[in-house]
Amino acid sequence: MTRSPEMKRQRRAALRAMGSLVLLLRAPQVLAKPKPTVGNADGSLAPLATKPAPAPAPAPTPAPAAAAASHPAGGNSNIVAVRVWPADAYTRVTLESDKPLAAQHFVVEAPDRLVIDVEGLELSPGLRELLGKVKADDPFIAGVRVGQNRPRVVRIVLDLKQPVAPQIFTLAPVAAYQNRLVFDLYPKVETDPLLALVREKEKAESAAAQSVQDALGELIARIDKPKSVAVTVATAPVPLPAPVPVPGGINATGPAKPSAPAASSATANTGPVQTPVPAPPLPPAASSPAITAAETSLAQAKLDRLIVIALDPGHGGEDPGAIGPTGLREKDVVLAVALQLRDRLNSNPNIRVMMTRDADFFVPLQERVRKARRVQADLFVSIHADAFVTPKARGASVFALSDGAASSQTARWMANKENAADLVGGVNVNTAVKDAHVLKALLDMSTAAQIKDSLKLGSEVLGQIGRVGNLHKRAVEQAGFAVLKAPDVPSILVETAFISNPEEEAKLRDPDYQARLVAALATGIARYFAKNPPLARHRPLS
Repeated sequence: MTRSPEMKRQRRAALRAMGSLVLLLRAPQVLAKPKPTVGNADGSLAPLATKPAPAPAPAPTPAPAAAAASHPAGGNSNIVAVRVWPADAYTRVTLESDKPLAAQHFVVEAPDRLVIDVEGLELSPGLRELLGKVKADDPFIAGVRVGQNRPRVVRIVLDLKQPVAPQIFTLAPVAAYQNRLVFDLYPKVETDPLLALVREKEKAESAAAQSVQDALGELIARIDKPKSVAVTVATAPVPLPAPVPVPGGINATGPAKPSAPAASSATANTGPVQTPVPAPPLPPAASSPAITAAETSLAQAKLDRLIVIALDPGHGGEDPGAIGPTGLREKDVVLAVALQLRDRLNSNPNIRVMMTRDADFFVPLQERVRKARRVQADLFVSIHADAFVTPKARGASVFALSDGAASSQTARWMANKENAADLVGGVNVNTAVKDAHVLKALLDMSTAAQIKDSLKLGSEVLGQIGRVGNLHKRAVEQAGFAVLKAPDVPSILVETAFISNPEEEAKLRDPDYQARLVAALATGIARYFAKNPPLARHRPLS
C-alpha cells in the first residue's frame, strides 16, 4: 500500500508524541510540576496549603560560637564525679566533667525550687548519682529531680527548704580536678553572727545549769533527810591550761568574778555554792517580731562582755589541702584540732569562739577574713598542716602578716601555696572581683600596731607549741598570707606540723598528740591575753 507524503508526516508526528509520553511515564522527576494555587481575598494567588512531607534528619551543624567554646571537642560531656557539701552557711553542689559545661537557671517560688538546665549532657549513671548525694539534714536542699529536658540538655530541679540566693559558675581544670560546674546555695537573709554567739553562750549556760539541777535531783533522791535541809553541791569547772591571771577578772581556767550570778555560778571555781537559778531563756531569732527592747539589751550586755576568738581551720570541701604519705588530709586534721580548741576555749564563760567553718565545706580566703571582722574578733587563728617537696621537712611554724617582703624564702613559698587555696576550692570570680579590691584596701590599711600584736600572739603560741613537738623555725615568720589581712584583728597562721613527713603525719593522726597540741594553743592564747588585755568593744547586734 502506497502511503502519501501527508500520511507519512502524520505517522511520524504520532510516533514522536508516543515517545514523549513514554519519557514522561519513565522519568516524572525531571519535569517541574507547578504548585497548585488558590485565590486570596485580594485577588492575588498564593500556593494551596498542602500537608508537608516529613523532613529528613538534619545533618549536624556547627554550634554557635558560645556553645563551641563550651564544647571544644564536640559531642556530649561525661560526668566524672558529683559532690554535695552541705553546711549552715551555704550548700555547694559540684558536677565534675571531662568537658566544660554551660548552664542556665531560674528560681521558682511556692514551693521554692531552683531549676538548672545543663547543656551538653545526656542522662547517665554518674548524673543520677546526684539523687543519692543529698542528705536529710541538708539545711537548703530537700530533694533532687533529674530529667532529660531536651536533646543534650539535662534539667536538674532542686527542691529547697528555704529561699536561696544561688550562685552558679564554672571552674577550669586545676590540681586533681577536671572541669567543674558549681551551684552555691546561699540563704537569702544572712544570719547575724553576733546574735548566734550570744545564743550559743546562753544555750551552753542553760545546759550547764540543767546538768547541775539533774545532779542535785539525784543527790536529793539518795538523802533520807527532811526536805527543809539546805543542800549544796560542789561543781568543778572545765579547766583550760595552767591558770594565768588576765586583767579584768579573766584567767585561763575561768572567771575570777562571775559576770552574771545566775549564769556563771555553775562554773565559778569558788567551792560549794547554792543551786543556781536556770539562765533566762534565749531571745527569739532576730527575724521574730517578739523581741523586746529588754531582751535585746540583755543580749547586747552579754555580747559586750565577751572575748571573741575566730578560729579558722584551713581548706575544706573541694580543697583537701596537703595530703600525707598514708592519705591523711590536711582539711580533716585541722578541723579536728580546731573543734577541740573551740570546746576548750568555750569552757571559759567569758570567751566565745567563732569558727569560719565547723564542717567539711570550703570557705574562700576573703570570706574567712570577713567573718572575723563581722564579729569584731579579738583574735584570729588560722590552723594548717605543712607540706613540702621533700618528706624530710619537719616542725611547727607560726606566721604573721608582713607589710613588705617575706621574712624568708620558706615563708614566701608557704604564703603562695596557702593563697592558692581559692583556685582549688573554687571561687566565683564574678562576686570575688570587688572583694579582691576590698582585700587590697584592707591590706593597705594594715597598721604596724596590728602586726605588732600579731607577733606577740605568735610568739606566745610558738613557745607553747615548742613544748609539744619540734619547731621548724624558733621565731615567728612573716609573709603576705591573704587570710591574715584583717587590719583590726591580730592574726596568726599556725602550721602545726609537716603532714608530708611520715613521722609527723602519724603524730597529727594521734588523738593524744592532738590533745596536747590543743592545750598548747589554748595556753599560748591565754598568756597573750594575760599580757595584752582585750580592749572593751561594743558589738552592735544587727
